[in-house]
Amino acid sequence: MTRVLGVDPGLNKTGWGVVEFRSGLLRFIGSGLIRTKPVDATGKRLVLIDEELRKVIESFAVDEAAVEETFVNQNPASALKLGQARGVCLMAAARTGIDVGEYAPTVIKKSVVGTGRATKDQMGMMIKTLLPAIGKISEDEADALAVAICHGHHLQSKIMQHNSRAF
Repeated sequence: MTRVLGVDPGLNKTGWGVVEFRSGLLRFIGSGLIRTKPVDATGKRLVLIDEELRKVIESFAVDEAAVEETFVNQNPASALKLGQARGVCLMAAARTGIDVGEYAPTVIKKSVVGTGRATKDQMGMMIKTLLPAIGKISEDEADALAVAICHGHHLQSKIMQHNSRAF
């Protein structure tokens, strides 16, 4: 059994989702949003993201984590803020001693839906199919769960490759 935390980083809202992998089966454990106040100083907002993610890791006994790689857009200021939030997410997980994977959005989409060009609707439908117990969640939580599923699939592939070499 492996519990994976997926993170969709953002300075305003950071989505997180925990999925358990056991014998090839997926189980939804939890998800949520870490919201920061835009009026607060950037440093204070980053500290909040760090503290809340570490609480999630401890509360849900997470074994591994994964973070979505940043999408560089036209606005350099937005890209910088997203990069800062992403760095804190990577650090929060690494400081707890767990391994952290990083995946591009196209890799995540391909892992969850089967194509790197999947739409948000296709991703949402597939996540609900794979994790029927999730109920109503935000787009950021769905993205984080997709990151966790992607990482879990990659872990399972590594295990299968290792086992096939053992014979």
